[in-house]
Amino acid sequence: MKRIGILTGGGDAPGLNAVIRAAVRTAIYEYQCKVFGIQDGYDGFLMEGGIIPLGIEEVRGILARGGTILGAANRGNPFARKMLKRGKEVTVDVSAEIVKKIKRQKLDALLVLGGDGTLHIAHELCQKGVPIIGVPKTIDNDIGGTEVSFGFDTALNVATAALDRLQTTAESHHRVMVVELMGRDAGFIALNAGISGGADVILIPEIPFQFEKILAKIHERAKRGRKFSIIAVSEGAKPKDGAQIFSRKGDEIYVPRLGGVGQVVADYIEKQGFESRVTVLGHVQRGGTPTAFDRVLATRYGSAAVRLAAQGKSDCMVALNGGMITSVSLAQATARPKRIQLTDDAVIAARNIGIALGD
Repeated sequence: MKRIGILTGGGDAPGLNAVIRAAVRTAIYEYQCKVFGIQDGYDGFLMEGGIIPLGIEEVRGILARGGTILGAANRGNPFARKMLKRGKEVTVDVSAEIVKKIKRQKLDALLVLGGDGTLHIAHELCQKGVPIIGVPKTIDNDIGGTEVSFGFDTALNVATAALDRLQTTAESHHRVMVVELMGRDAGFIALNAGISGGADVILIPEIPFQFEKILAKIHERAKRGRKFSIIAVSEGAKPKDGAQIFSRKGDEIYVPRLGGVGQVVADYIEKQGFESRVTVLGHVQRGGTPTAFDRVLATRYGSAAVRLAAQGKSDCMVALNGGMITSVSLAQATARPKRIQLTDDAVIAARNIGIALGD
Protein backbone atom coordinates (compact mmCIF):
# COMPACT_ATOMS: atom_id res chain seq x y z
CA MET A 1 0.00 0.00 0.00
CA LYS A 2 1.65 3.18 -1.23
CA ARG A 3 -1.15 5.68 -1.87
CA ILE A 4 -4.59 6.11 -0.33
CA GLY A 5 -7.27 8.77 -0.68
CA ILE A 6 -9.81 10.15 1.81
CA LEU A 7 -13.08 11.94 1.11
CA THR A 8 -15.93 13.21 3.26
CA GLY A 9 -19.37 13.06 1.67
CA GLY A 10 -22.87 14.11 2.67
CA GLY A 11 -23.59 16.55 5.48
CA ASP A 12 -20.86 17.43 7.93
CA ALA A 13 -20.69 15.88 11.40
CA PRO A 14 -18.48 16.38 14.45
CA GLY A 15 -15.57 13.94 14.31
CA LEU A 16 -14.82 14.04 10.58
CA ASN A 17 -11.51 15.78 11.16
CA ALA A 18 -10.62 13.29 13.90
CA VAL A 19 -11.08 10.43 11.42
CA ILE A 20 -8.97 12.21 8.79
CA ARG A 21 -6.22 12.87 11.36
CA ALA A 22 -6.17 9.27 12.59
CA ALA A 23 -6.12 7.85 9.06
CA VAL A 24 -3.29 10.12 7.94
CA ARG A 25 -1.16 9.47 11.01
CA THR A 26 -1.74 5.70 10.86
CA ALA A 27 -0.95 5.55 7.14
CA ILE A 28 2.26 7.52 7.53
CA TYR A 29 3.59 6.22 10.85
CA GLU A 30 2.63 2.55 10.43
CA TYR A 31 2.74 2.01 6.67
CA GLN A 32 4.89 4.84 5.24
CA CYS A 33 2.01 5.45 2.86
CA LYS A 34 1.18 8.70 1.05
CA VAL A 35 -2.28 10.15 1.70
CA PHE A 36 -4.38 12.40 -0.51
CA GLY A 37 -7.50 14.32 0.42
CA ILE A 38 -10.34 14.61 -2.09
CA GLN A 39 -12.16 17.89 -1.62
CA ASP A 40 -15.94 18.34 -1.52
CA GLY A 41 -16.83 14.67 -1.62
CA TYR A 42 -16.81 12.81 -4.92
CA ASP A 43 -16.87 16.21 -6.68
CA GLY A 44 -13.16 16.57 -5.89
CA PHE A 45 -12.29 14.08 -8.61
CA LEU A 46 -13.95 16.39 -11.15
CA MET A 47 -12.42 19.65 -9.90
CA GLU A 48 -9.18 21.30 -10.92
CA GLY A 49 -6.94 20.99 -7.86
CA GLY A 50 -9.55 18.91 -6.06
CA ILE A 51 -6.98 16.37 -4.84
CA ILE A 52 -4.44 17.55 -2.27
CA PRO A 53 -1.63 15.82 -0.34
CA LEU A 54 -2.21 15.24 3.36
CA GLY A 55 0.73 14.93 5.70
CA ILE A 56 1.32 15.21 9.42
CA GLU A 57 1.44 19.01 9.25
CA GLU A 58 -1.84 19.22 7.31
CA VAL A 59 -3.72 17.38 10.07
CA ARG A 60 -2.02 19.00 13.03
CA GLY A 61 -4.48 20.61 15.45
CA ILE A 62 -7.69 19.36 13.81
CA LEU A 63 -8.69 16.70 16.37
CA ALA A 64 -11.08 19.03 18.21
CA ARG A 65 -12.32 20.95 15.17
CA GLY A 66 -15.85 20.43 13.90
CA GLY A 67 -16.70 20.22 10.21
CA THR A 68 -14.20 18.81 7.72
CA ILE A 69 -11.01 20.30 6.34
CA LEU A 70 -11.79 18.56 3.04
CA GLY A 71 -15.23 20.03 2.54
CA ALA A 72 -18.38 18.03 1.89
CA ALA A 73 -21.13 17.84 -0.73
CA ASN A 74 -24.47 16.15 -0.13
CA ARG A 75 -25.64 16.47 -3.74
CA GLY A 76 -22.60 14.91 -5.40
CA ASN A 77 -23.88 11.54 -6.63
CA PRO A 78 -21.59 10.66 -9.57
CA PHE A 79 -24.15 8.15 -10.88
CA ALA A 80 -26.85 10.80 -11.07
CA ARG A 81 -25.14 14.17 -11.18
CA LYS A 82 -27.83 16.82 -11.58
CA MET A 83 -27.04 19.71 -13.86
CA LEU A 84 -28.94 22.50 -15.55
CA LYS A 85 -28.48 22.72 -19.31
CA ARG A 86 -30.36 25.31 -21.30
CA GLY A 87 -32.68 25.88 -18.38
CA LYS A 88 -33.58 22.21 -18.02
CA GLU A 89 -32.48 19.69 -15.45
CA VAL A 90 -30.49 16.77 -16.78
CA THR A 91 -28.99 13.83 -14.91
CA VAL A 92 -25.56 12.70 -16.02
CA ASP A 93 -23.63 9.59 -15.01
CA VAL A 94 -20.00 10.66 -14.45
CA SER A 95 -18.96 7.57 -12.49
CA ALA A 96 -16.73 6.28 -15.31
CA GLU A 97 -14.79 9.54 -15.25
CA ILE A 98 -14.31 9.30 -11.49
CA VAL A 99 -13.11 5.69 -11.73
CA LYS A 100 -10.62 6.83 -14.38
CA LYS A 101 -9.36 9.63 -12.11
CA ILE A 102 -8.93 7.23 -9.19
CA LYS A 103 -6.89 4.84 -11.33
CA ARG A 104 -4.84 7.72 -12.70
CA GLN A 105 -3.98 8.67 -9.11
CA LYS A 106 -2.88 5.06 -8.51
CA LEU A 107 -4.81 4.90 -5.25
CA ASP A 108 -4.51 1.56 -3.50
CA ALA A 109 -7.59 2.40 -1.44
CA LEU A 110 -10.16 5.16 -0.99
CA LEU A 111 -11.53 5.86 2.49
CA VAL A 112 -15.08 7.18 2.22
CA LEU A 113 -16.48 8.92 5.29
CA GLY A 114 -20.22 9.29 4.92
CA GLY A 115 -23.78 8.38 5.70
CA ASP A 116 -26.24 6.07 3.98
CA GLY A 117 -26.28 7.91 0.64
CA THR A 118 -22.51 8.34 0.41
CA LEU A 119 -21.89 4.71 1.33
CA HIS A 120 -24.46 3.50 -1.22
CA ILE A 121 -22.42 5.32 -3.86
CA ALA A 122 -19.24 3.81 -2.44
CA HIS A 123 -20.68 0.30 -2.82
CA GLU A 124 -21.62 1.01 -6.44
CA LEU A 125 -18.11 2.29 -7.18
CA CYS A 126 -16.70 -0.89 -5.69
CA GLN A 127 -18.63 -2.82 -8.33
CA LYS A 128 -16.63 -0.82 -10.90
CA GLY A 129 -13.34 -1.95 -9.39
CA VAL A 130 -12.61 0.88 -6.94
CA PRO A 131 -11.12 -0.39 -3.64
CA ILE A 132 -13.13 1.39 -0.92
CA ILE A 133 -13.30 1.27 2.87
CA GLY A 134 -16.33 3.02 4.36
CA VAL A 135 -16.50 4.88 7.67
CA PRO A 136 -20.00 5.42 9.17
CA LYS A 137 -20.76 9.12 9.69
CA THR A 138 -24.13 10.62 10.58
CA ILE A 139 -25.57 12.51 13.52
CA ASP A 140 -28.86 10.64 12.92
CA ASN A 141 -27.19 7.31 13.86
CA ASP A 142 -29.23 5.53 11.18
CA ILE A 143 -26.52 3.53 9.39
CA GLY A 144 -26.96 -0.25 9.52
CA GLY A 145 -24.24 -2.68 10.57
CA THR A 146 -22.89 -0.58 13.44
CA GLU A 147 -24.09 0.22 16.94
CA VAL A 148 -23.22 3.87 16.59
CA SER A 149 -21.84 6.29 14.02
CA PHE A 150 -19.50 9.11 14.98
CA GLY A 151 -21.17 12.52 15.24
CA PHE A 152 -24.25 11.18 17.00
CA ASP A 153 -22.94 11.59 20.54
CA THR A 154 -22.04 15.24 19.95
CA ALA A 155 -25.43 16.04 18.42
CA LEU A 156 -27.12 14.26 21.32
CA ASN A 157 -25.18 16.31 23.87
CA VAL A 158 -26.06 19.57 22.10
CA ALA A 159 -29.75 18.64 22.03
CA THR A 160 -29.72 17.58 25.68
CA ALA A 161 -28.07 20.85 26.74
CA ALA A 162 -30.77 22.79 24.88
CA LEU A 163 -33.53 20.87 26.65
CA ASP A 164 -31.84 21.49 30.00
CA ARG A 165 -31.79 25.25 29.36
CA LEU A 166 -35.37 25.35 28.16
CA GLN A 167 -36.60 23.61 31.30
CA THR A 168 -35.92 26.66 33.45
CA THR A 169 -37.48 29.24 31.15
CA ALA A 170 -40.50 27.01 30.50
CA GLU A 171 -41.09 26.62 34.23
CA SER A 172 -40.62 30.33 34.90
CA HIS A 173 -43.22 31.42 32.34
CA HIS A 174 -45.56 28.41 32.58
CA ARG A 175 -45.12 27.60 28.89
CA VAL A 176 -44.97 24.57 26.66
CA MET A 177 -41.59 24.50 24.95
CA VAL A 178 -41.38 22.59 21.66
CA VAL A 179 -37.85 21.73 20.52
CA GLU A 180 -37.45 20.60 16.91
CA LEU A 181 -34.40 18.39 16.45
CA MET A 182 -32.78 16.77 13.44
CA GLY A 183 -33.89 13.30 12.38
CA ARG A 184 -35.37 12.81 8.92
CA ASP A 185 -36.47 9.19 9.16
CA ALA A 186 -34.84 8.07 12.41
CA GLY A 187 -35.59 9.54 15.82
CA PHE A 188 -32.48 8.57 17.77
CA ILE A 189 -31.53 12.16 18.64
CA ALA A 190 -35.01 13.16 19.82
CA LEU A 191 -35.60 9.93 21.75
CA ASN A 192 -32.28 9.92 23.58
CA ALA A 193 -32.12 13.68 24.12
CA GLY A 194 -35.72 13.63 25.31
CA ILE A 195 -34.96 10.97 27.89
CA SER A 196 -31.73 12.58 29.09
CA GLY A 197 -33.17 16.11 28.98
CA GLY A 198 -36.37 15.34 30.89
CA ALA A 199 -38.86 15.85 28.06
CA ASP A 200 -42.52 15.13 28.78
CA VAL A 201 -43.43 14.29 25.18
CA ILE A 202 -41.17 12.83 22.48
CA LEU A 203 -42.27 12.65 18.83
CA ILE A 204 -40.21 10.59 16.38
CA PRO A 205 -40.62 9.52 12.73
CA GLU A 206 -41.07 5.85 13.63
CA ILE A 207 -44.19 6.55 15.74
CA PRO A 208 -46.88 8.68 14.01
CA PHE A 209 -48.42 10.93 16.63
CA GLN A 210 -51.92 12.09 17.54
CA PHE A 211 -52.40 15.70 18.61
CA GLU A 212 -54.94 14.60 21.21
CA LYS A 213 -52.38 12.39 22.93
CA ILE A 214 -49.95 15.30 23.21
CA LEU A 215 -52.65 17.49 24.68
CA ALA A 216 -53.68 14.77 27.13
CA LYS A 217 -50.14 14.70 28.56
CA ILE A 218 -50.09 18.48 28.97
CA HIS A 219 -53.48 18.39 30.73
CA GLU A 220 -52.30 15.59 32.99
CA ARG A 221 -49.30 17.64 34.07
CA ALA A 222 -51.42 20.75 34.59
CA LYS A 223 -53.76 18.84 36.93
CA ARG A 224 -50.74 17.88 39.03
CA GLY A 225 -49.70 21.52 39.28
CA ARG A 226 -47.00 21.27 36.61
CA LYS A 227 -47.73 24.36 34.57
CA PHE A 228 -45.08 23.75 31.91
CA SER A 229 -44.12 20.95 29.53
CA ILE A 230 -41.18 20.11 27.28
CA ILE A 231 -41.74 18.47 23.89
CA ALA A 232 -38.83 17.03 21.85
CA VAL A 233 -39.78 16.41 18.23
CA SER A 234 -37.79 15.04 15.30
CA GLU A 235 -38.01 17.12 12.13
CA GLY A 236 -39.31 14.01 10.36
CA ALA A 237 -42.10 13.24 12.82
CA LYS A 238 -45.57 13.20 11.29
CA PRO A 239 -49.18 13.03 12.48
CA LYS A 240 -51.05 9.76 12.27
CA ASP A 241 -52.58 9.46 8.77
CA GLY A 242 -50.62 12.60 7.86
CA ALA A 243 -47.41 13.46 6.03
CA GLN A 244 -44.04 14.89 6.94
CA ILE A 245 -43.83 18.68 6.88
CA PHE A 246 -41.37 20.48 4.61
CA SER A 247 -40.03 24.01 4.86
CA ARG A 248 -38.95 23.96 1.21
CA LYS A 249 -40.19 22.01 -1.76
CA GLY A 250 -37.76 20.34 -4.09
CA ASP A 251 -36.79 21.82 -7.42
CA GLU A 252 -34.50 21.02 -10.35
CA ILE A 253 -31.41 20.91 -8.16
CA TYR A 254 -32.39 20.79 -4.50
CA VAL A 255 -34.15 18.02 -2.62
CA PRO A 256 -37.12 18.90 -0.37
CA ARG A 257 -36.10 20.23 3.05
CA LEU A 258 -37.87 19.05 6.19
CA GLY A 259 -38.88 21.56 8.83
CA GLY A 260 -41.89 23.08 10.50
CA VAL A 261 -43.43 20.21 12.43
CA GLY A 262 -42.44 21.87 15.71
CA GLN A 263 -44.41 25.00 14.79
CA VAL A 264 -47.43 22.92 13.75
CA VAL A 265 -47.41 21.16 17.13
CA ALA A 266 -46.96 24.44 19.02
CA ASP A 267 -49.78 26.13 17.08
CA TYR A 268 -52.16 23.30 17.97
CA ILE A 269 -51.23 23.49 21.65
CA GLU A 270 -51.59 27.28 21.66
CA LYS A 271 -55.13 26.99 20.28
CA GLN A 272 -56.00 24.70 23.19
CA GLY A 273 -55.13 27.44 25.68
CA PHE A 274 -51.50 26.65 26.53
CA GLU A 275 -48.89 29.30 25.72
CA SER A 276 -46.22 27.71 23.54
CA ARG A 277 -42.83 28.56 22.07
CA VAL A 278 -40.72 26.77 19.46
CA THR A 279 -36.95 26.33 19.31
CA VAL A 280 -35.41 24.82 16.17
CA LEU A 281 -31.81 23.72 16.80
CA GLY A 282 -31.08 22.91 13.16
CA HIS A 283 -27.43 22.85 12.17
CA VAL A 284 -26.27 23.76 15.66
CA GLN A 285 -26.39 20.00 16.19
CA ARG A 286 -23.87 19.44 13.39
CA GLY A 287 -21.30 22.06 14.28
CA GLY A 288 -18.71 22.69 16.91
CA THR A 289 -16.29 20.64 18.95
CA PRO A 290 -16.90 16.87 19.02
CA THR A 291 -17.34 15.18 22.38
CA ALA A 292 -14.59 13.02 23.84
CA PHE A 293 -16.61 9.92 22.89
CA ASP A 294 -16.83 11.00 19.25
CA ARG A 295 -13.14 11.91 19.13
CA VAL A 296 -12.13 8.48 20.43
CA LEU A 297 -14.60 6.62 18.21
CA ALA A 298 -13.56 8.62 15.14
CA THR A 299 -9.89 7.94 15.88
CA ARG A 300 -10.54 4.22 16.26
CA TYR A 301 -12.53 4.19 13.01
CA GLY A 302 -9.88 6.11 11.05
CA SER A 303 -7.04 3.91 12.21
CA ALA A 304 -9.01 0.70 11.61
CA ALA A 305 -9.98 1.81 8.11
CA VAL A 306 -6.31 2.18 7.16
CA ARG A 307 -5.51 -1.24 8.63
CA LEU A 308 -8.26 -2.81 6.52
CA ALA A 309 -6.88 -1.07 3.43
CA ALA A 310 -3.40 -2.39 4.23
CA GLN A 311 -4.84 -5.90 4.38
CA GLY A 312 -6.21 -5.46 0.88
CA LYS A 313 -9.84 -5.39 2.02
CA SER A 314 -12.48 -3.54 0.00
CA ASP A 315 -16.23 -2.99 -0.25
CA CYS A 316 -16.50 -2.98 3.53
CA MET A 317 -17.13 -0.55 6.39
CA VAL A 318 -15.61 -0.23 9.83
CA ALA A 319 -18.19 -0.64 12.58
CA LEU A 320 -18.62 -0.71 16.35
CA ASN A 321 -20.21 -3.89 17.64
CA GLY A 322 -20.06 -5.15 21.22
CA GLY A 323 -17.65 -2.36 22.07
CA MET A 324 -15.13 -3.63 19.52
CA ILE A 325 -14.18 -2.20 16.14
CA THR A 326 -15.15 -4.72 13.48
CA SER A 327 -15.99 -4.58 9.78
CA VAL A 328 -19.11 -5.35 7.77
CA SER A 329 -19.72 -5.40 4.04
CA LEU A 330 -21.00 -2.20 2.47
CA ALA A 331 -23.87 -4.25 1.08
CA GLN A 332 -24.88 -5.23 4.62
CA ALA A 333 -24.39 -1.72 6.00
CA THR A 334 -26.57 -0.11 3.32
CA ALA A 335 -29.15 -2.88 2.92
CA ARG A 336 -31.54 -1.43 5.46
CA PRO A 337 -31.22 1.87 7.37
CA LYS A 338 -31.32 1.58 11.15
CA ARG A 339 -34.58 2.68 12.75
CA ILE A 340 -36.03 2.79 16.27
CA GLN A 341 -38.22 -0.22 17.02
CA LEU A 342 -41.21 -0.15 19.37
CA THR A 343 -39.58 -3.00 21.28
CA ASP A 344 -36.31 -1.10 21.86
CA ASP A 345 -35.36 -0.76 25.50
CA ALA A 346 -35.14 3.04 25.24
CA VAL A 347 -38.74 3.22 23.97
CA ILE A 348 -39.97 0.95 26.75
CA ALA A 349 -38.02 2.91 29.38
CA ALA A 350 -39.47 6.20 28.09
CA ARG A 351 -43.00 4.87 28.45
CA ASN A 352 -42.21 3.38 31.88
CA ILE A 353 -41.12 6.75 33.28
CA GLY A 354 -44.21 8.53 31.98
CA ILE A 355 -42.99 10.11 28.75
CA ALA A 356 -45.71 10.32 26.09
CA LEU A 357 -44.74 9.27 22.57
CA GLY A 358 -47.86 10.61 20.91
CA ASP A 359 -49.44 7.26 20.10
